[in-house]
Amino acid sequence: MIGPSRRSRRRAAPFGEAGSFDSSRRPGARPSPGRHLSPSLSVRTLAAQVFLLQIVIMLVLVVVAVTALVVQGRYGAEQGAANRSLAAAVAFADAPGTAAALQSPDPTARLQAAAEATRRGSGVDFVTVLDKQGVRLTDPRPELIGTRSEGVSRAAGGEAFTETFHGEPTDAVRAVVPVRDGSGRVVGMVSVGIQFDTLGQVLNQQLPMMLAAAAGALTLATIGTALVSRRLRRQTHGLGPAEMTRMFEHHDAVLHAVREGVLIVGGDGRPMLANDEARRLLDLPEDADRRTVTDLGLSPRLTRLLVSAEPVSDEVIPAGERLLAVNIRLTEPYGGAPGLVATFRDTTELRALSGQAEVAQGRLTLLYEAGVRIGTTLDIRRTAEELAEVAVPRMADFVTVELLDSVLRGEEPTGAVRRMRRTALSEAQSGHPLQPVGDLIQFVVADTPMVAALHRGKAVRVADLHGAQDWRAQDPEGARQALDYGIHSLITVPLRARDVVLGMVNFWRGADSPPFEEEDVAVAEELVARAAVAIDNARRYAREHAMAVTLQRSLLPQDVPDQDALEIAWRYLPAQAAVGGDWFDVIPLPGFRVALVVGDIVGHGLHAAVTMGRLRTAVLNFSSLDLSPDELLGHLDEMVTLLDTQMSSAHSDAAPVTGATCLYAIYDPVGGHCTLSRAGHVAPAVIDPDGKVTFPDIPQSPPLGVGGHPFEAGRLELPEGSRLVLFTDGLIEDRRRDVDEGLRMLRSALADPDRTPEETCHAVMERMLPGHPTDDVALLVARTRLLDASRVAAWDVPCDVMAVSQVRTEVSRRLDEWGLEESSFTTELILSELLTNAIRYGAPPVHVRMLLGRTLVLEVSDGSNTSPRLRRAATTDEGGRGLFLVSQFADRWGTRYATRGKVIWAEQTLGRTPEPDAISLIDELAW
Repeated sequence: MIGPSRRSRRRAAPFGEAGSFDSSRRPGARPSPGRHLSPSLSVRTLAAQVFLLQIVIMLVLVVVAVTALVVQGRYGAEQGAANRSLAAAVAFADAPGTAAALQSPDPTARLQAAAEATRRGSGVDFVTVLDKQGVRLTDPRPELIGTRSEGVSRAAGGEAFTETFHGEPTDAVRAVVPVRDGSGRVVGMVSVGIQFDTLGQVLNQQLPMMLAAAAGALTLATIGTALVSRRLRRQTHGLGPAEMTRMFEHHDAVLHAVREGVLIVGGDGRPMLANDEARRLLDLPEDADRRTVTDLGLSPRLTRLLVSAEPVSDEVIPAGERLLAVNIRLTEPYGGAPGLVATFRDTTELRALSGQAEVAQGRLTLLYEAGVRIGTTLDIRRTAEELAEVAVPRMADFVTVELLDSVLRGEEPTGAVRRMRRTALSEAQSGHPLQPVGDLIQFVVADTPMVAALHRGKAVRVADLHGAQDWRAQDPEGARQALDYGIHSLITVPLRARDVVLGMVNFWRGADSPPFEEEDVAVAEELVARAAVAIDNARRYAREHAMAVTLQRSLLPQDVPDQDALEIAWRYLPAQAAVGGDWFDVIPLPGFRVALVVGDIVGHGLHAAVTMGRLRTAVLNFSSLDLSPDELLGHLDEMVTLLDTQMSSAHSDAAPVTGATCLYAIYDPVGGHCTLSRAGHVAPAVIDPDGKVTFPDIPQSPPLGVGGHPFEAGRLELPEGSRLVLFTDGLIEDRRRDVDEGLRMLRSALADPDRTPEETCHAVMERMLPGHPTDDVALLVARTRLLDASRVAAWDVPCDVMAVSQVRTEVSRRLDEWGLEESSFTTELILSELLTNAIRYGAPPVHVRMLLGRTLVLEVSDGSNTSPRLRRAATTDEGGRGLFLVSQFADRWGTRYATRGKVIWAEQTLGRTPEPDAISLIDELAW
């Protein structure tokens, strides 16, 4: 039996010895990659490991022995040095005359020679005599005489001792002995010692003998170990313990656990090894190891491959009902004996599974691409087209998408789902009979697949349209043409989002494609579901965008009002992505003055549009008070701060208004001057009559809502024919350019003295915004006019009531010159009341001015800041009826404050005599 038998295991060793397992052991074989040592020296072999282990043990033993000898020798040397030093010290201390010399006036002179003689005679390195305080009296080194010796206090106390001393002047083994006089009193000390350097010289003389003995022992041990390892290597064939264990483990794993057939054939054509999987796949007999390959009953093609002994890679060969992938490699090129190794893999089920996996992979890829390509824009029709383009030709040959008309308009889907508009069609072939884009598709027959899909809310598959009679019932002639063209299979899927039907998607296949399968239904439903979300998002965006645009345009000026001070043209262009908060306004003011406003709200969307409307309304209201530009912006800043505070306290999700910008300018055609103030807004451009473009340095204030900063105003003198250009930052700044570059481009676009404001707007928009802007743009161009000096009359009036009649006469004369005789009575009455009030209750200087334009304006100014107010006088009041008369005879009247004082004005329409309320007038004058 091949494989698990004990016989096959016994034969594995000779097969490996012949070289089939280790190519490096065959003479002349190329070395394996990464191996540079010969097999006999490789530490992976068991023999080499034993050899190295024994060498390490012997080396450790030799090192320990040498170390022990060195330590023992050093210890003995130190003990001998200590004994010799102690003996020499005791002998010198007890010598006759030593104690007397220490007590003499000059002990150094008497003891130095004796100490040196003792040192040379005893073989020590130093003999030093010390006094009781440890001061050296003698020493081999004369420069140390007189210095103190450390650590001798014990001898000074009468104790003799030896020690290993470490310190100055040198490390040594020394003995210190006290010197006593006749009465036993310590009179000095003797220190005798041998230096460590002297001990080291002794050990160095003994060390070569120790090392030579160690080297000899190590050499003998190495030779013996090498002989033992050589014999062990021959017996183990150079394998290590782990390799030998792993070889037999792998052998059993290949035989029983590997799910791929392995067959080893020797050079004689007989199987040497076959694992369980090879026996199963090839149906080998029990005695296969005693037969040749030609006698195993294999297929002719497989037998031919095994006999030819040629390398084969993944060749598929039938074997009964199986398909085997065969790989054959020769063993001889890899260092083994002549033979081959063949492996067999069953690919029968793998082939079927790979085909299914390819189909599944294709569907997953299609769904992934659908997620990337569908819904790239927020356009309903484009999203429907993207769905059709993704599905053709990988999913179907033709795809049609029908949507409800309400969905196409961005409205909520209606319940009438039987009428849809064909919105997209994608085809793989031309000349098809399907209805084109734009046609109305009606589902009137109840049992068609489309109506069934709408009722069920699920996809309906018709694998063969030739046999589907219900499909023909809707349009028999159209169905016949589709069948004749080759369309034969259909999947229809309702396009639903949030459980509401938005439309219908139909997938068709033609003559060259197989019918739809059940798995295709899931893919179609997934495609349509992803597209439905994108279409519903686009629909909701279209609705909200339309609402925002409608709201914004309703809040913007529909047209500029009529006035004579400025020739005005304007442009407003909303952003491409979302509605913004840019706005402009033109507001006529009393005295033929005109206010120009441009503003920008932070953010986009409905909130920005609503906030823009609120700020525009606030500016209109504040302008009715005839405030200066800086004062008006101050009130507007307070209102924005209040709005943000209210939103913050209410925990609203709306974005704050803080950061909105505004530019407010008042142009007076009488003097040709313009007063401007800006809150965080870009400065306007001024084009003089010669075409020179400048950006005047108007004082800059923080944006609205920041607070804490006063607003400043600037003043420009504009000759007649100048153009004042107000704009928002969207005109000069976007992702493609910065502000400086935008201002340079704007300067170039404005530099033409002969353009009208309308032509200027056109040129600027063409040059600055050739495409659709990414931010809102508001542009306002105003060309200045001056009121003719002949239509302006002014008088300085003294603070005397008697001057009223004189001024009234001058006004009447000027009205006659202007041909307004019919307005004289009314004008004189208004003048009398206003001028009398100014003289009586105001302060000098008093000034009267009359302006003639579309209307007649009479202005009376004085230096007082008190403002008159209209009230109903009581019957007992002697005054208080003058302003009532003014309100009855003038079309409009009001008060505005100047830098010093105030101006009360009244306006009358030319060519019309006012008719006051007679009853009210009689009541007021009844007193």
